[in-house]
Amino acid sequence: MSTSGPVTDPDVHDEDAESAGAERPNRRRARRRRRVPLPGWRAVVATLLTVTLLAGIGLYVRAGQLEDSGATGNLALADVEATDGVAGEVTDILRTVFSYTPETIEETERRAGELLAGPAAEEYGELMAEVRDLAAEQQLSLTTTVVRVGVRDLTEDRAHLLVFLDQVAERAGEDPATTAAQLSVTAQRAEDRWQVTEITSR
Repeated sequence: MSTSGPVTDPDVHDEDAESAGAERPNRRRARRRRRVPLPGWRAVVATLLTVTLLAGIGLYVRAGQLEDSGATGNLALADVEATDGVAGEVTDILRTVFSYTPETIEETERRAGELLAGPAAEEYGELMAEVRDLAAEQQLSLTTTVVRVGVRDLTEDRAHLLVFLDQVAERAGEDPATTAAQLSVTAQRAEDRWQVTEITSR
């Protein structure tokens, strides 16, 4: 007996089909497992990229500031002696004008007239007009200690500083009271010395 067409074994065909059918889902699952990242992977990579980018931008901006004429003109970045000089003078000024006793308040005001100028001198005069009578009546004394000074920027004739200070107020018959203050200070060079021209409480 003859037959036309290919001869196939039904059992073999069915086994191969079943085997192939079983392998395809396994391969799909394997591919899906390979494509699925670990939990948080995208967040970690995004964070690392952001940090790297920000660091690069920071370095670029800093380099630009150093190259900029305004930054290179800031002596606080380059001249240690000038920076220490203005910090020392402003420290002495603030300690002098904000320290007094009933006996020395007039001398303190006189010295303030030499050490302060501009808005700082005007505001100080108004303040001391109120304090002068209280100091005599209540035996009020004030001692100021400059704790820290930071020079934010400095040119040949102008400086901006951030000053931290402690003040101890004493009144007759009462315990001393200590307070801390933070000031933004502007100083202007007048001939061979510095004068404080603006004082802002922060």
